[in-house]
Amino acid sequence: MARWLPRSTDLTRFCQKLNRVKTLEDDMMETSFNRCLSTIDLTLLGIGGMVGSGLYVLTGTVAKEIAGPAVIVSFIIAGFASLLAALCYAEFGARVPKTGSAYMFTYVSVGEIWAFLIGWNVLLEYMIGGAAVARAWSGYLDSIFNHKIKNFTETHVGTWQVPFLAHYPDFLAAAILLVATAFISFGARVSSWLNHVFSAISMGVILFILIMGFVLAQPKNWSTQEGGFAPYGLSGIMAGTATCFYAFVGFDVIAASSEEARNPQRAVPRAIAFSLGLATGAYILVSVVLTLMVPWHTLDPDSALADAFYRRGYAWAGFLVAAGSICAMNTVLLSNLFSLPRIVYAMAEDGLFFQVFSRVHPRTQVPVVGIVVFGLLMALLALVFDLEALVQFLSIGTLLAYTFVAASIIVLRFQQQKGDVPAPAASGRPNPEPHEGPSAGELKEYESFSDKLQLVDRDKSKEQREPGQLKAAFEPYLEFLSDFYPGEVVTVAVVTLMVSAICLCSTLVFGNTHLHLPTWSYSLLLVLFSLGFLLSLLLIWAHEQQHSTQTFQIPLVPLSPALSIILNIYLMLKLSYMTWLRFAIWLLLGLLVYFGYGIWHSKENLREARPQRVSARYVVFPGGSLEERVQAVQPSSQPASGLPDTDTEDCKR
Repeated sequence: MARWLPRSTDLTRFCQKLNRVKTLEDDMMETSFNRCLSTIDLTLLGIGGMVGSGLYVLTGTVAKEIAGPAVIVSFIIAGFASLLAALCYAEFGARVPKTGSAYMFTYVSVGEIWAFLIGWNVLLEYMIGGAAVARAWSGYLDSIFNHKIKNFTETHVGTWQVPFLAHYPDFLAAAILLVATAFISFGARVSSWLNHVFSAISMGVILFILIMGFVLAQPKNWSTQEGGFAPYGLSGIMAGTATCFYAFVGFDVIAASSEEARNPQRAVPRAIAFSLGLATGAYILVSVVLTLMVPWHTLDPDSALADAFYRRGYAWAGFLVAAGSICAMNTVLLSNLFSLPRIVYAMAEDGLFFQVFSRVHPRTQVPVVGIVVFGLLMALLALVFDLEALVQFLSIGTLLAYTFVAASIIVLRFQQQKGDVPAPAASGRPNPEPHEGPSAGELKEYESFSDKLQLVDRDKSKEQREPGQLKAAFEPYLEFLSDFYPGEVVTVAVVTLMVSAICLCSTLVFGNTHLHLPTWSYSLLLVLFSLGFLLSLLLIWAHEQQHSTQTFQIPLVPLSPALSIILNIYLMLKLSYMTWLRFAIWLLLGLLVYFGYGIWHSKENLREARPQRVSARYVVFPGGSLEERVQAVQPSSQPASGLPDTDTEDCKR
């Protein structure tokens, strides 16, 4: 029976396959795309991705059904959490100027299966985002014509009474997605030009809303007679915050477009900062004027802003707002359809998704197959699904991507940079090596003879500590950690930090409401998990980071990414159980795709299977003096020319 069980070596090899990281090219600026986007182009893409149906629809929905006028606070918290995530995206986008967004960032730092699952969820995020915006676009256009389109469809086509599906099929939403798909397929320049036009109109409409809204504001709408400022309390504010994340998911279009930016090292961080700041300000101010114009409990969730102007006697203003909102939603459609095929392209290019999606049109220089296929899928979602269910589903995928990108930043910061020679701790203790019996150690292999010389030189000069090694100030207190390879302790600490954050947030969310814990046990669990989180954070901070580079770096690492992780996890746990159920089903489908296709066709898997052609290897026999013996080993597959015939040679300084 035991012979049918997998061996430990097979399990180890399998786990290594799941956690292998992507090998980046030496020249990361080389691409099959057209690098034609400037900082302004990227900024407007980000604004277009964030300011759309979230501004014109989500503000009214959250204000009426979830948070009341305190939707303002929900947007502030969501904006702060998005800022922490956006800074992580900015650093990655500048350091790794490749398309793929969160998928690519996770692949180069955490591992393959995690990257695939993040990419799989990002695909769902963009598909749902495009479908939800298309339905909002359709609803606003229908409101201009006094819901005649809706009435015609219900009369001649029929209605549905199925949970999570729309009340009637929205053919108009599907049609606008197909038209947008056609424009996106013409290339990045055409997409950028259309986005500029619609963004200019949208910003003009927002300015008009703010001016007219403050003129018509009535402070009594926040009074206790109308239910007060926060009628649903803190729980409503936090639940609204989780939903409000839908408003800020658009900034990652900038990171997804970094492979088409002229100067991504500078353009990506600036564009993310500018677009997120402007979008957050717009959401907060529009929420203020909306809840001050009319009582929050009388808002129309489908077209809150236009309806508010209609009810205040400014029908012409309501018509203008509805027309302007359609232009704003067009920018979101373009943003989603622009990003999604590029994520799919990155996964297909790495072999984790079907290769047909990695084809780039030679003239337009865009992945046309991905644009057409996923444009059709978006149209299908918009045709049959309900907007609110889509928005809830969207938030969880976004929050998960933010969490993994933040964790990836910590892992990447404490890894050795490409080309660095692994060095042991500065205490002089050698790196741990597997050994058997009383032998001094296992042979250590180095890629070149120059690496061997650097290893010998370290005993004569004080070594500069590498990223991932314990700081000198903490070595007397944490000396036992010096025996680990650089970065090992940090990786374990990151996993511990995330587990502690999940347990802490679960206790906060479910401890009193669902689990009904006694006060003493509730407090004890909060203290224990908080200590685990803080100790993991301190352990990470006790190690050396990578030295400053010429690209943007998020400040206060590991504190900033850790705050992003715990806030994202908390907001994920505030979502409904049905959202988690649908999310789990989607993950299972993703695992079937990965183990059925991705793991076998991965380029990293093919690279491992390809035989390595080595001209010579230098094997170091451990010794205690500066004089060490180096053996030149000839590969058995081919003779090496120009190498010494002797088996050993002495290396002396």
